[in-house]
Amino acid sequence: MRLLITGGTGFIGSRLALAAQKDGMAVIIAGQANTEAERRRLLELDRHGVQVMQGPLQDPAYAQRIVDGCGLVIHLAAAQHEANVADSYFESVNVEGTRTLLQASQKAGVERFVYGSTIGVYGDAPDSALNESTPPRPVNAYGRTKLRAEGVVQSFVSGVQTSIVRISETYGPGDFRLLKLFKAIDRGRFFMIGSGLNRRQVIHVQDLVRMLLLATQHPAAVGQTFVAAGNEVMTTRDMVAAIARALGRSEPRARVPLWPFLGLAVSMEATLRPLGIQPPLHRRRLDFFRKSPGCDTAKARSFLGFVPEIAFHDGALETANWYRQQGYLAT
Repeated sequence: MRLLITGGTGFIGSRLALAAQKDGMAVIIAGQANTEAERRRLLELDRHGVQVMQGPLQDPAYAQRIVDGCGLVIHLAAAQHEANVADSYFESVNVEGTRTLLQASQKAGVERFVYGSTIGVYGDAPDSALNESTPPRPVNAYGRTKLRAEGVVQSFVSGVQTSIVRISETYGPGDFRLLKLFKAIDRGRFFMIGSGLNRRQVIHVQDLVRMLLLATQHPAAVGQTFVAAGNEVMTTRDMVAAIARALGRSEPRARVPLWPFLGLAVSMEATLRPLGIQPPLHRRRLDFFRKSPGCDTAKARSFLGFVPEIAFHDGALETANWYRQQGYLAT
């Protein structure tokens, strides 16, 4: 059965595509090549013979073209990190793009549609164990439009089986988002912003790939929403210490207060966003140092039999080695 993966030039999508192809699936990728990281992944997918079709998901003709002949769809494409665009852009990509793709999938006879959502829909929810029943409280355009897109997915109750996976912070080989963190720790230039005691529950990309593929196949996934996160709840201090050990470096000790950076981020957003300029510092970037999303993954274990397998200390070492092999860190 052919599998369509949208957002396939992103970190998660590209790892998913390569894993699915290795498992013998026929894979089609919908993706963009707007950043250097996306262009690198596009070349990697091309080397492995994965077909990539570029275009906007809001275009019904493009959406129909990419789903035709596919029995499975995993929809990961989203506007996410853009801090220099209006909220309407997030609405167009995340909500209307999802609606258009679902309509095309229904018309094409797609059997299963898995929507990659985010734990960002919970916003600043104080619950230490977020689960599928925790009331969503999104606090930014990304979270709000991802939640509305979930509603669109849930509205397609006939014609195509659907499932929603709310994804936690994801890491592993192929990730460029945490590369700056690894580089800073490796070069002795990292400093903690704030206390570093905020919690996080990251998931290795290989574990997430297994869960997403399970959601395309398991009968118990139909009509359900799942939280995808790793087993370990750790503080940012714990995470930084583990990365330092993986790199063979001393744990960074320097710390600075959060509030000056938060004030600067607010100022940059107010000044640069109306001009269409991406702020070098914005509040979502600081979420790394201030949000504490703990997750309860019991439902995925109960319904799908899914249990994350990769411990963070092993995953951090694997990721550090990948960065070195690619020349991003000194050997």
